[in-house]
Amino acid sequence: MATDTRTRILQATAELYRRQGMAATGLKQIAAASNAPFGSIYHHFPGGKEQISEEVIHAEGVRYGLLVADQLGTVTDIVDGLPDIFASAAALLVDLDYTEACSIETIALEVASTNERLRLATETVFTGWIDGLTQWFAGTGLPDDECRSLAMSCLTSLEGAFVLCRSLRSTEPMIAAGLAVQARARAAVGR
Repeated sequence: MATDTRTRILQATAELYRRQGMAATGLKQIAAASNAPFGSIYHHFPGGKEQISEEVIHAEGVRYGLLVADQLGTVTDIVDGLPDIFASAAALLVDLDYTEACSIETIALEVASTNERLRLATETVFTGWIDGLTQWFAGTGLPDDECRSLAMSCLTSLEGAFVLCRSLRSTEPMIAAGLAVQARARAAVGR
């Protein structure tokens, strides 16, 4: 079925991007990983790798957004629960043997100054995540601008910790990031 092939291509591409980045992933590798004939890539994605990448960015943005939203939904005390969210990310890194992290971050770093179409796609995803985190931090009763600032701190700490954890092959950066965001949130609530 055509839709199945298209979906397999997107899923295989997302996995390859999480593991090795966009630049290191070629169309032949995508075809092989998705068990799809090479020609089917251009059949389903006439815009080639750029089109596949844009669709992967949006799909992964939704997937990660839902994953984080599920975790945030279980937190009963926002400030006290922040380290647990980061600890969950650390545990996932360990489970995956540090081979995968946020594909949006990886792609954003690769395309920020070279491909405006893909940069805009990553911007859209990150903006959606910031908006979602801002709404979540509103549960603290803080003003909107402070909630947005906390959302930015949380996301930048999480994304930065992914890079360091993978490089150091240690969860220490993720745990430290969670405690730092918690301290910032605690200070904001205490004012």
